[in-house]
Amino acid sequence: MKFTLGEIRKHTNQKPFTFDDYVDVSELLTMKTDIREINPVRVYGDCIQTGEQFVFSFRIKGEMVLPDARTLADVSYSFQIKAREIFTTSPHVSEEEEELEIHTVKGEVIDLTPYIKEHILLETPYRVYSDKESDDSSPMSGNGWELLSEGEKKSTVDPRFQKLQVLLDKKSEEK
Repeated sequence: MKFTLGEIRKHTNQKPFTFDDYVDVSELLTMKTDIREINPVRVYGDCIQTGEQFVFSFRIKGEMVLPDARTLADVSYSFQIKAREIFTTSPHVSEEEEELEIHTVKGEVIDLTPYIKEHILLETPYRVYSDKESDDSSPMSGNGWELLSEGEKKSTVDPRFQKLQVLLDKKSEEK
């Protein structure tokens, strides 16, 4: 998603420069992320010019497929991210502007695509869980473990301690 400074300046004199388009961010799949699939995302918003600064306020809306934290099955995750990026044409950037993450424009084009990808990566959840009830493909128990719901709690005796329990029972019977 690229915009020329001339195009922005032409529209920002009367009102904010608005945009609404789909951006292909499939490059995120090649990075070491948990994202298994991502469709082109919709990016819409506006840009206002104040002096040498261009302030982009936009939303990123899309859907990605992530692995379920329990079963590693595909989970569709919809997202909507609110973002703001500031660019300046001034060659001199103060320390305060660097702290505010104001980006210097090199040339006559502002490319939002890297910032869109960055926002998506920052907002990707660490874990997702499927809304579906447990399907037959995921195991409910295994060697030494069993999946319990949050309300369930079983009190079972560890087989290693069963022999000790027998000894304790004998000792209490003798008294």
